[in-house]
Amino acid sequence: MNLAEKLGYPKDTILLMVHADDAGLSHSENQATQEALPGGIVNSYSIMVPCPWFLEMAAFAKKNPQYDYGIHLTLTSEWQYYKFGPVLAASEVPSLTDKNGHFFPKSKLVGLNAAPKEVEKEWRAQIERALHFGLQPTHLDSHMYSAGASPALFEVYRKLGKEYGLPVLMSKQLLEMVALDADQVLHKDDFLVDKIHMANFDYFDSRKLHRFYQNIFEELIPGFNLVLIHPAFDTPEMQSITINHPHFGAGWRQVDFDFFTSESTKTQISAHNIQLITWKEIGKTLYEV
Repeated sequence: MNLAEKLGYPKDTILLMVHADDAGLSHSENQATQEALPGGIVNSYSIMVPCPWFLEMAAFAKKNPQYDYGIHLTLTSEWQYYKFGPVLAASEVPSLTDKNGHFFPKSKLVGLNAAPKEVEKEWRAQIERALHFGLQPTHLDSHMYSAGASPALFEVYRKLGKEYGLPVLMSKQLLEMVALDADQVLHKDDFLVDKIHMANFDYFDSRKLHRFYQNIFEELIPGFNLVLIHPAFDTPEMQSITINHPHFGAGWRQVDFDFFTSESTKTQISAHNIQLITWKEIGKTLYEV
């Protein structure tokens, strides 16, 4: 029985989740995520616990438990001037930080430097901090997919999901993105997303990001499709955070918000007979008693 059948749909149903990453990164990111959710197209999001604006998003999540949200496990801080580090003291997890106590800017550096025991310690601290603030996450995922920075870190990722009874975002496409061998790290009982849809910089740079998103609805397959977006407003705050970093920059994030809150996108979903699903629903099928 496949996921669609477990959820009560015909086996060839097109299942779709539109997931907003990076809530908690900034006030702009939080505002855009909060405004996108009531429309129903963006139907899941995840929160970055180490970031300065975590508390604002945590308060929203607690007041709005009807929305599906997870923990965006974080080991990287990619922006030029806007930096953050671990929830734990840097002295407790020295392999995760640079000389200034900040996370490394790239997943590759995480893979080269991070001790798996310290990653587990920090990720556990991020989850526990979310729980301390009253959050009830539906899943775990990974910022910049640093969970795939090495086979050992991927095993920590899987372990924490099982320990907390939460599905974790796993995909052969994402593993290919971080150059990890899926055959080496995946287990036969791992739950996988069937197809990931995420834009690359060429679409944004050529001003074809809207077209890329429009075409997604022609490329959805029977099974679990996941669209990963990063909605935020193109404000001075977000422009300052993403300065000299147009990849997933402020302008890109504004397009993500605009497209996935539009009535025309909602019409496309209806026209293609797509069933929107959440991690909460998936979790019930994976951990049913």
